[in-house]
Amino acid sequence: MAPPTAKHADRDAKRAVLVVWMLVSGCMVGPEYARPEVPLASSWTESGDPRLSTNATVDVAWWTSFEDPALDRLIDLAYRQDLSLQIARLRIEESRAQVGVAIAEMFPRNPSPVASGSVAGITRSGGTNIYGQYLFGFDATWELDLWGRQRRGVRAARADFLAQVADYQDAIVSLNAEIARSYVLVRTFERLIEQAEANATLQQQAQEIASARFRHGATSELDVAQATTLLETTRATIPGLRVGHQQALNALSTLLGRPRGYVEPLLAESRGIPSAPQSVAVGVPAELLRRRPDIRAAELRAIAQCNRVGEATADLYPSFSLTGFLGTSAVVGAGAEPALGRVFGPGTLLYSFGGSLLWPLLNYPQILENIEVQDARYAQSLLEYARTVLVAAQEVEDGIVGFLLSGEAVQFSTSAVTAAELAVNLALIQYREGATDFMRVVDTTRVLLEAQNRLTESLSTNTTNAIALYKALGGGWEIAREEGATPERPARDTERAPDARPTERPARSRAGGGADWP
Repeated sequence: MAPPTAKHADRDAKRAVLVVWMLVSGCMVGPEYARPEVPLASSWTESGDPRLSTNATVDVAWWTSFEDPALDRLIDLAYRQDLSLQIARLRIEESRAQVGVAIAEMFPRNPSPVASGSVAGITRSGGTNIYGQYLFGFDATWELDLWGRQRRGVRAARADFLAQVADYQDAIVSLNAEIARSYVLVRTFERLIEQAEANATLQQQAQEIASARFRHGATSELDVAQATTLLETTRATIPGLRVGHQQALNALSTLLGRPRGYVEPLLAESRGIPSAPQSVAVGVPAELLRRRPDIRAAELRAIAQCNRVGEATADLYPSFSLTGFLGTSAVVGAGAEPALGRVFGPGTLLYSFGGSLLWPLLNYPQILENIEVQDARYAQSLLEYARTVLVAAQEVEDGIVGFLLSGEAVQFSTSAVTAAELAVNLALIQYREGATDFMRVVDTTRVLLEAQNRLTESLSTNTTNAIALYKALGGGWEIAREEGATPERPARDTERAPDARPTERPARSRAGGGADWP
């Protein structure tokens, strides 16, 4: 057994460590963050439709469901080359450095090295004596974080950093959807141009038939004029379609971070408009809170602002700082040993330690107003989070309705084109045999072109609505993690929100208690 004196010394040492720890860590004033309760439905409106799956996991690489290798290639290139995505990566690096700046505030500051020297002379009857005075050392100041101001700053910086990571992930989601939409637009224009040229060929055949019948006196010149009008009207639509097609190609090149003409070789093989998948996994509304990066970013910014309220509140309390100096000092007279040896010799150690207290009582009006400012911003960020959640749910519902109903429109449009093609063939046969007039040919040909264009638009709309649904579900940002990108580690960190310690309601730092929610 240790002697009593040793036991007492050990106990005193532990108490000293405890006191130092309490002085350094202190407490944290201000509100604690709690995730707001946002009302969400337990299931989607059309969740019973067999084309929707609520049990399967949302497809993170959703673009592969369109089974189009060209689209897969574009998505991969855009992730690596898009300039806006590169800017988002750099913002992450900037925010990561800001975290380091905030952490540095918790350590001793102003470690200023001090080196000075002076020479003085004293003249007496016997002559002049020269003396040199030299000082070397450094001083530092350490503010004790008694009220959590510095720790709040670190937490706010960390939440901002994670919000930037979520913004980067959201940019990936938006970029994937924009690439897919632009690709579908390119293929849509290609099909419209192809249909217009095919109809122009068909209408030219009808014009030749009308001209032949006119030459043989079987009909009037009116039929020839009507056939020519229909043909040239169709031809007139083709230049406008080519303009739209080229503009869509240019937009794709820009999204890929390359000049005009870069994307054309990648799309040389025409594959038509990608077909939307037969079914889409949509999960349940509650999963949006975890999956959509914009929701996580909104919550992280609310967390950061909550900690800024705590920072502002800490200014109401006195701050304590420790100051110190450590160095050497010596006076060297004429004929003495070299100055450097004297300065660092025995008996030259110089040190000082002390503390200071700062309590800005006269600044209280300004501090209180600043707390009000930060409180208001915190309340705004909470409402912005709630709005983001509700808008996300609305986007999914809109995407579901668009995907389901546009799929039905494709079926009806397909039947209409089949009937219109039959009507044109019958009208041409009857006109060639003189069983009907040319107006029947004109009408059926015009209806065929309209039906074909409507089918193309329905196919494009159905695919675009599927893309919008996938985007609303928030999948696709995981590509950054799979590729091992720089922000991959922070991306994992966003799965847990810092400081998210739920309480009854998000507290306010001033009198008035919790934040108001509708």
